[in-house]
Amino acid sequence: MRRQIRSLSGSNYKGLTLVELLVALMVTSIILAAVATLAYALGKVSDSGDDTAEKQAQLRYATLRISELIRYSRLVYAGNENEVVLWRDDNGDDYIEPAELVTINTRQVGSDLQLCEIDGTAEPIVLLHQCGNVQFGFDQPSEPPTKRKFVSVSFDLNENGIRHRYQISAALRCWAWYMLDPEGSILQ
Repeated sequence: MRRQIRSLSGSNYKGLTLVELLVALMVTSIILAAVATLAYALGKVSDSGDDTAEKQAQLRYATLRISELIRYSRLVYAGNENEVVLWRDDNGDDYIEPAELVTINTRQVGSDLQLCEIDGTAEPIVLLHQCGNVQFGFDQPSEPPTKRKFVSVSFDLNENGIRHRYQISAALRCWAWYMLDPEGSILQ
């Protein structure tokens, strides 16, 4: 048997009381707040992951490109702590032409540095878009550039607010030191 609540007016009352309605609204608002907080947190994690993935893709590209440039060059023609100039000898004639020289250096863009590849025929190719504290190192820094076989490029990348230090190192496969005199001039 079901009981019915009788009001003072004498009619039957079926429905929610004000207290039940307020409790239902509070539970609903708590659930909605939790869902909104979770959605915001997932969005932030996704943005953070996207930034890391983009920086890591740039890093992989720069590593492959710089390693390839150094490995297939014949000579570290010039270099200092701000740049390195490589001679590729594309046509194999043992004669240094301006189009065969590749420079890896930095350029300032706003507050960031860009690591670039510059050859004599095209616009600079940006290898890393936002890096800092770029340093070029050589196997024998006291020797003239023509005696160097090993090149390393060190730099900082800012990933999700944390600075990470990276280094790309490579050695020349075919060293053309025999083409130079002791002062570093090309033998004729």
